[in-house]
Amino acid sequence: MMKFYAQRASDGNLSIVESAAVAIGGRAYQGAPGLYSEGQIPAWKRLTDAVHAKGGYVFAQLFHGGRQAHIELTGTTPVSASVVPFEGHAFLRGDFVPSSPYRALELEEIPGIIAAYRKAAENALAAGFDGVELHGANGYLPDQFLQDGTNKRTDAYGGSIGKRARLMLELTDALASVWGADRVGVRLSPSGKWGDISDSNPEATFGYLTKKLDERGLAYIHVIEPRIKGDDTLVEGQKPVASATLRKTYKGVIIAAGGFDREQAEEIINKGDADLVAFGRYYSSNPDLPLRLKNGYPLTPYERGAFWGGTEHFYNDFPEYAEQRPELEKK
Repeated sequence: MMKFYAQRASDGNLSIVESAAVAIGGRAYQGAPGLYSEGQIPAWKRLTDAVHAKGGYVFAQLFHGGRQAHIELTGTTPVSASVVPFEGHAFLRGDFVPSSPYRALELEEIPGIIAAYRKAAENALAAGFDGVELHGANGYLPDQFLQDGTNKRTDAYGGSIGKRARLMLELTDALASVWGADRVGVRLSPSGKWGDISDSNPEATFGYLTKKLDERGLAYIHVIEPRIKGDDTLVEGQKPVASATLRKTYKGVIIAAGGFDREQAEEIINKGDADLVAFGRYYSSNPDLPLRLKNGYPLTPYERGAFWGGTEHFYNDFPEYAEQRPELEKK
């Protein structure tokens, strides 16, 4: 991981390190990183130092799988906002397997969840990150509380949009208490399908949430377009719509994500619907992606089969354009 992110760091670019679990009980992907233990800090410090040495910035993405977690990884029954029918998967033993049976969080357990996020934020600060991102998307625990397809609670965290958004906002405030709001981002996936998530009125739900987030003066919100489900494109050629919708209620920095190429990225920025565009797939196979986009150099195709784990092959062994150029010129 250290080599991967160091390869992709350059002056002024921002890397968001993937899904670091805030608690053992939130683990949904075998082999994925965590920030729940002070013992994890030294390894992260090596990574952040390597990125900073190249002039880049790096945020830690804080994650709790909720009902997508698996008892083999957690040692305990996974938790969620409510128990509803669910056909989800965790990544275990090199493949996706059905998620474990899960239970609803008790009201008195919620402060412990918030404390876990706060502690992870403190660990990220000690590890030399430049900020943190709350992973509130993809049907993970904060999203399970936000959307009414998964939240059937009747207490202070369920029912109205305001109550369902409460946990997401409290988690955001907990991270801001460590970092300051201007070093905190929030990732969202309005109308997304990953994690069997749904809402009866996503425009109202996410409109309310982003209006409240806008009042906090965050670093950004990071919006996944609903044309994407994990590493799959659901609708080829579909225009990005989520950032444009949320721009009505969120006036701060918006990062758009989900299936963008250079032309689409320029278009959404020129329209003002987003301020930045995040790349995942093409960044996996092009460590010098900003240089290639800037100069119109050809992109190395990504290797979809390597997205969910493996060795350094198709991970940190992709060449930069300067290394490929003689071979490309022969063609």
